[in-house]
Formats: sequence, C-alpha cells, structure tokens
Amino acid sequence: MIDGLPMRVPAPGLPGRVRIHEVGPRDGLQNEQAVVPVEVKAEFIHRLAAAGLGTVEATSFVHPKWVPQLADAEELFPRVSELAPGVRLPVLVPNERGLDRALALGAREVAVFASATESFARANLNRTVAEALAMFEPVVARAKEAGAHVRGYLSMCFGDPWEGPVAPDDVVRVCRALTDMGCDELSLGDTIGVATPGHVTALLTALTGGGLSADRLGVHFHDTYGQALSNTFAALQHGVTTVDASAGGLGGCPYAKSATGNLATEDLVWMLHGLGIETGVDLGRLTATSAWMADRLGRPSPSRTLRALSHKEQ
Repeated sequence: MIDGLPMRVPAPGLPGRVRIHEVGPRDGLQNEQAVVPVEVKAEFIHRLAAAGLGTVEATSFVHPKWVPQLADAEELFPRVSELAPGVRLPVLVPNERGLDRALALGAREVAVFASATESFARANLNRTVAEALAMFEPVVARAKEAGAHVRGYLSMCFGDPWEGPVAPDDVVRVCRALTDMGCDELSLGDTIGVATPGHVTALLTALTGGGLSADRLGVHFHDTYGQALSNTFAALQHGVTTVDASAGGLGGCPYAKSATGNLATEDLVWMLHGLGIETGVDLGRLTATSAWMADRLGRPSPSRTLRALSHKEQ
C-alpha cells in the first residue's frame, strides 16, 4: 500500500474498466429513521460526483406515504441536476405518475423496480410478478418515447426470505420480460445478501445463455454474510462491468428486514484499483465524503476501507 492506495496487481480475464452505479443517495438513505435535510442530500450528491463517480442515483419519485425519506424528490432534483458534464443522475419511478414527476423536472434516466419472486412482489408492490410487469410496461414505453435511458432493477435474484432459494429460470424469465419491454440495462439484486460466487456464476451463465449479454447486466450485492466483494469478483470474471454500490455501505431494503447494508463503494473501489481496474474514482475524496455523511447521520460507517484509512490518518 502506498499513500492510502492498494498495490495494483491485475488479474487475467477481468475488464479494464468498471462503471460504479452509486446508489447511496437513494437506496442508502431511503431506510433512515430520521429525516435527512434536503441540503445535506444535495451536498452528498455533489461530493460524490466530485469524487469521480459518474453515475449517482439521486432519488425516487415514489409516493411519500411509502418512502417518507424521499418525499423531497421535487425539491432535491433541481439542486443537483447541473452537476459536472457527463455525470448521470438516474431516478427511480414506481409508476406512470412517478415518471411524469421525473420527466417534468428534466430527468433523462429512470429505473423501475421489479421482483423475481411472487412473495416480494406482494410485499413491495402489492401485486403479482405478472401484474407488476404489466404496470411497468407503459412506464418503460413512455420513458423510451421521451428519450430516457431505462434501468430495470430486479430484486430477490438469489434468495427470498419467504420462499428460500430462487431458481435461475425464474430470474431469466423476468429479465427477458424487462428487456422485451425496452429496458436498456438490468441490475440483478441480491436483496438479502445470500448469494455466493458459484451461485452468481450459475445465474449469469443462465442469463447469457438466455440471450442477455453481460454488457446489459449490472450486479447489486448486499453484504449480509460478507460475500459482496467475492460475488462481485465472480461477476467481473463473467464479463459484467457495472456494479452497484453505496458510499459508506449505507442502506438496506425496507421491505426485507433481513437485508443489511449495500456493498460499500470504498470497499469496491479498493478491490478494483488493486486489480488494476479503472473506475475514475478518487478514493481519498470518496472516503472523505462517506465520513462526512456518517457524521451527519450520527453513526460510524460499516465500510472496512473507510475505517482502515481513517485509522491511518489519526
């Protein structure tokens, strides 16, 4: 290690660059008990972009009743929409009303949130999987007509707290439906963090065998059992180049109580840089941002990299 950076030792068969899809401001903060002021959220997003994160998911245009922490979407988005050139600011839209709100503010990237399992579809959307897909179809169609890029999140791709292990064929089926309706990319969620590298490889093999190329897939791992980085490495070996992460390891899932925090962006960047994989992220500025946000939330970050680097500075 030199100056807070890992020794770079490339491994064969891995991509040369990875796009980190930063979800801290949306997925990371949506589960907070105390309301985070809009000024703090806006500064958080600006700091993340300044640290070199080219994709920062800003907020969700869901009804405030369901996610009160993100009730300020209309106030927040204009404060961050003029970031550095090239920074992408996707937002989550649960339905056509949410899409209308997002497009009215100039959002150019949106995401819908589906489930691979019936139990979670009921818990999260109060619909069956088929009913949820039917609800998303006009949302995706209208977003594409408006020239927006559309991401499809798919939760419970590896395990479900009610149903147990999830069959890869079920994931492939819903992924095909999302791409057929027009989603540009998919994010495969390990919502309760039960995946292991072999399972990741098996699912990605099933997806690519079903006609879904790795360049359209991203991965979204939770670190419930400490497997997020090893699962990410397995995905990289399969050609995936988009990885979701949350600054400081913020977040979980309000509808899956066993879901702990997301993969910490600092931990991901440390591993990728050590492998010689480019991210465009300044690790020092990122850790400073996550430490700043942890202070605002009043608790330490679970990120191991953030803790290690902070300790060295003391």
